[in-house]
Amino acid sequence: MNDGDEHGRPVFLDLLEASPIPDGAAPTGPGRGHGTRGSPGAAGTRGRERADAARNRARILAAAEQLFAEVDPRTVTMAQIAEAAGVGRATLYRRFPTPAAVAVALLDEHERRLQGAMLHGPPPLGPGAPPAERLAAFYTAAVDLLERPLPLALGAETGQQRFATGAYGFWRAHVRALLAAADTPDPDALVDVLLGPLDPELYRHQRHTAGLSRERITRALGLLARRVLG
Repeated sequence: MNDGDEHGRPVFLDLLEASPIPDGAAPTGPGRGHGTRGSPGAAGTRGRERADAARNRARILAAAEQLFAEVDPRTVTMAQIAEAAGVGRATLYRRFPTPAAVAVALLDEHERRLQGAMLHGPPPLGPGAPPAERLAAFYTAAVDLLERPLPLALGAETGQQRFATGAYGFWRAHVRALLAAADTPDPDALVDVLLGPLDPELYRHQRHTAGLSRERITRALGLLARRVLG
């Protein structure tokens, strides 16, 4: 997943795990320096600035997600996002240059949560279930992600760009590990085949051209998981 800048630079989890620091604020150390930088008052001010930046970011993402769900995401403007979030346009532009950048940040956040559930959550999505059931649970969670309008309407993770994202690398490593755990022959050749059905363009075709329901696609993917890894 890239972080949504105009250069399409790929990132992984650091976008959401890093502490947000507003423009112009210096990174702080443990507060043992001399003068203003190390003073308790200055440290408190910087802490409040970071907390304000984090709150603003959360408000922006929440407002944008609601807007993207209510209207065609391709028509949403930065002015609409700023107004819905209750922040100034300058505050919005300091963090996100375009509505697409906001959408990519939202997608990153949802993917980060899914990754956490896969690593540390309860089975069958998390550890503790047979490989086939874990793959079926991953398919179900991935379909839920694909149902969101962001990757489909704004083109995130489509085409060749999809394979360069950190999220795809994570999904690939996870599915390959499940294939290996199930003693499936040639997991390196099979892993991308099993990730193919999660391509956003293919999913859009199935849902909106072929008219397949979300439930029907999920059942078919579960069948695929159990036939290959079962």
